Amino acid sequence: MVATVLVVEDDPTVSSVLSAYLLKAGFESLLAADGVSALQAWRERRPDVVILDVMIPLMSGLEVLRRRRAEDDHAAVIVLSARGEEDDRLLGLELGADDYMVKPFSPREALGRVEALLRRGERLGATALLPRVAERLGVRVDTGTRTATVDGRATELTTREFDLLAYLIAHPGLTFTKEQLMRRVWGWDFGDTSTVTVHVRRVREKIEDDPSDPMRIVTVRGAGYRFGDEAAGPDMPEGPVEAAGDAEELP
Repeated sequence: MVATVLVVEDDPTVSSVLSAYLLKAGFESLLAADGVSALQAWRERRPDVVILDVMIPLMSGLEVLRRRRAEDDHAAVIVLSARGEEDDRLLGLELGADDYMVKPFSPREALGRVEALLRRGERLGATALLPRVAERLGVRVDTGTRTATVDGRATELTTREFDLLAYLIAHPGLTFTKEQLMRRVWGWDFGDTSTVTVHVRRVREKIEDDPSDPMRIVTVRGAGYRFGDEAAGPDMPEGPVEAAGDAEELP
């Protein structure tokens, strides 16, 4: 089945070049030049991937994203933003975007990111090989029904938030760098690790009694994140824990 990619971009040169690359790679390409038409096309055509510019007429790209996520749509989203607009990029991730690119960018890079997102989807997400049920520190995750509870109360998580929590809780006490989590949860070998930082913060807001002093998803300075207390003994994740190199960015 041919995957569909919706390109939301008001610059006709950018949208036409992206569309040409997507069509050549075998994808179906849809185009929208403003927020209203983008929202309509997203609802009616249900694309697999959306490349979404933040600054578009009639309705911002972030508002389009917010509305579709509120409607429980789980299409993979790549946010486009201008260089230096870090707030837009981070807000896009907080609203449920999967990745972002900064303008100007290479069409080949965009195509590579689309293909990476689709490969992850084909693997049925990061939870496919995890235990059906994991329960620790009052958090219960069921990868079969894709539900989570905290102290017996249902907790609403986005697709990526659920995958991240399910992966960490299935490996209690083991520390993973942001780069490792990007590979194992997102399925990416490249990308900005702030994606992981934002998703960790959002999950903490939903499962921690005090997100500013987390007891479940713990920051390991200079290394990464772990669920609960440090594991003892030989049960270590595959390969060494890599140096994060950006520990100051860990929340």
